[in-house]
Amino acid sequence: MILDNRKLLPGKAAYFFYYAAAASLIPFLTLHYSEMGLSGSQIGFLTGIVPLITLIAASFWGAAADASQRHHALLIVALIGAWMSILALSQVESFAWMVPVVIMYALFIAPVAPILDNTIMGMLGEQREAYGRLRIWGAIGWGVVALGAGYVIERNGLGYAFAAYLLLLAGLMVVCLRLPVDQLPPEQKIWIGLRTLLSQRQWQLFLFIVLVQGASMSIYMNFLFLHMESMGASKSLMGLSLAAATVSELPIWLISDKLLRRWGTKWMLAAAVLAWAIRGTAYGLMTAPWVVIPAGMLHGISFSVMWAASVAFAAESAPKGMGATVQGVLSGVTFGLGGTIGGFAGGVMYQSLGASTTFLIVVGVLLISLLVFVTAGRKPSAE
Repeated sequence: MILDNRKLLPGKAAYFFYYAAAASLIPFLTLHYSEMGLSGSQIGFLTGIVPLITLIAASFWGAAADASQRHHALLIVALIGAWMSILALSQVESFAWMVPVVIMYALFIAPVAPILDNTIMGMLGEQREAYGRLRIWGAIGWGVVALGAGYVIERNGLGYAFAAYLLLLAGLMVVCLRLPVDQLPPEQKIWIGLRTLLSQRQWQLFLFIVLVQGASMSIYMNFLFLHMESMGASKSLMGLSLAAATVSELPIWLISDKLLRRWGTKWMLAAAVLAWAIRGTAYGLMTAPWVVIPAGMLHGISFSVMWAASVAFAAESAPKGMGATVQGVLSGVTFGLGGTIGGFAGGVMYQSLGASTTFLIVVGVLLISLLVFVTAGRKPSAE
């Protein structure tokens, strides 16, 4: 069956706006917290609370969407809540007020990506391996905005980052009003299907390795810019590093279907872990901030290869009618539990050990986890 690109256009636009919005603000939030005078531990708390909420909220929203068959309505409600939360965050100045606002943002943004991924998989039907052809538009959105975000913020302040996020998220809301959401009703109770899935050894091993990658990614992404700033890096260089990393994603998304057929999920995930370890070594040993540019070119392997394999594995494994639930579990473990561990542990290590030592400790954890993953059992694939 040939894909109808016209029907897939809303999906492409949704990915573009979602990741463009994220690129305009999220990587710079730690700088905003730093400008507000927060300590390393306070920054670690705020960065850690978002994934902690995501751990619970992504799975809960996904299950609620599958059970009620109201995926579209819940997606719009979540986007409105996220928009209002960021507007509030741009206005508050004390840590005491930031905490509840950040919690509200985390509650609302958590289900957006899982529901989008599940929707796209439903649109693709039996051609799920073509996911990368749509997801590439998220990388394009991230890269286009990231290229100019650092430059604009450096000259005009972080207020422009908040404004750009609100504008782009509003664009996503408009697109999602036309996004077709076609979901089959679940054949069994959500909790029974989920319990059965999570009892499988393949899924346990799969969740272990995405958890490690999520925690590592959280530490690197949350504290890399602070490390660069301490080395005298400009915000323009920070934005350029995001754009360069995005360039490396583009070819991966285009050939992700071929990689899945050739290597399967196990070896794609293993390659991603190794790429994170190499990337982290470069961050830990760098003596000049420009090193993030070549190191960031591994982003295509460290993130895109991992996520293409993960979304495909989750979609293939999901019991009938539970796609949003399973994608929510994937996001909850990777960006939720993993992000929580990375945010809290990273904040403590960053304040007590410094960025370089923290990054190199993560490298050691990655390599040990890779050894366990490769040798611990059968291939975690739904093939």
